[in-house]
Amino acid sequence: MYLYLARKADFAKVPDPLLQRFGKPRLVIELQLDQHHNLARENIARVRQNLLFQGYHLQLPPQLTPIINHGEAI
Repeated sequence: MYLYLARKADFAKVPDPLLQRFGKPRLVIELQLDQHHNLARENIARVRQNLLFQGYHLQLPPQLTPIINHGEAI
């Protein structure tokens, strides 16, 4: 799970229940989000819009489908 912030370490607009569930955040990377860059799993326009209007963007892990082997999930 990744939490993008509009400003470094500015958690003021992130809802308290999300922060509690998220755990202790740590800086992973600083990005410049412009139309010339892409993100691997997120639509950059959506991320920028959320940062502008909400002050944050939450990226959840991709949906995983279990591999079935002889009727049992692995």
